[in-house]
Amino acid sequence: MSGILFLIPIALFMGLLGLGAFIWSVRSGQFDDPVGSANRILIDDEDKPL
Repeated sequence: MSGILFLIPIALFMGLLGLGAFIWSVRSGQFDDPVGSANRILIDDEDKPL
C-alpha cells in the first residue's frame, strides 16, 4: 500500500511533464505544417553534378 502512495505522485508528475512538453511543442510550431513536410520528400530536385 505504501508503494502506491509513492508511485501516484511520480505518475502525476510525469503526466504533467509530458503535457507540458506537448504544449511547448505546439506553441513553438512543431506541428504547423505536417502535410508540407510529408510532401517535400516527394518533390524531385534537379540532379546536381558531383
